Amino acid sequence: MAKLLHLSCSPRLDSESSAGARVFLDGFRQARPDWDIDVMDLWRERLPEFVGPIVEAKYARMKSQPFDDAQRRSFSEAERIALRFSLADRVLISTPMWNFGIPYKLKQWFDIVIQPGLTFRFDPAQGYLPLLKDRPTIVILASGGDFATGMNRGRIDMATPYLREALRFIGVSDVRFVPIGPTTGPAEPIHAAREAAYRRLGTMAARF
Repeated sequence: MAKLLHLSCSPRLDSESSAGARVFLDGFRQARPDWDIDVMDLWRERLPEFVGPIVEAKYARMKSQPFDDAQRRSFSEAERIALRFSLADRVLISTPMWNFGIPYKLKQWFDIVIQPGLTFRFDPAQGYLPLLKDRPTIVILASGGDFATGMNRGRIDMATPYLREALRFIGVSDVRFVPIGPTTGPAEPIHAAREAAYRRLGTMAARF
């Protein structure tokens, strides 16, 4: 069965990014009722802390050294999470922007799956090479500022370039971003931005 993986990255069920994801998934289910939708809530599923054996395992892999038992157990968790991503035919990431960047749980997810020999490799002649196949990916990014029109009041969007590059590094380049913002301030711009994003998400869901 074909699978869509949804990385849900907001701790709030009523957040703007979560609401946008529901709009998209409702349309996607109607368009592709035979698909499996695997929701990975990064705030409610266990992510291993990137400390101790998993860090040691990363450097052991880089040095082509064998794992000890603790490293093997720890690295198997990274393999499990990366496999869940690699088996998806389509990916949806819904996330808020926090302090110009991404929530630390999403950064933790990237730190876990970006592992040598697992999602990338290094070739002395060619440099870093991704190991995952490309797949259509949509990122819903909710922010207090309006980065789509430039009315961001001097704030900088560091989330979009980070996500684009981190995904590209492991092999995923077919990425489309759907911003939702502003989410703070006067009601009229918030409503207009939300409705524009929902219309776009509905259209994309029917074709994704």
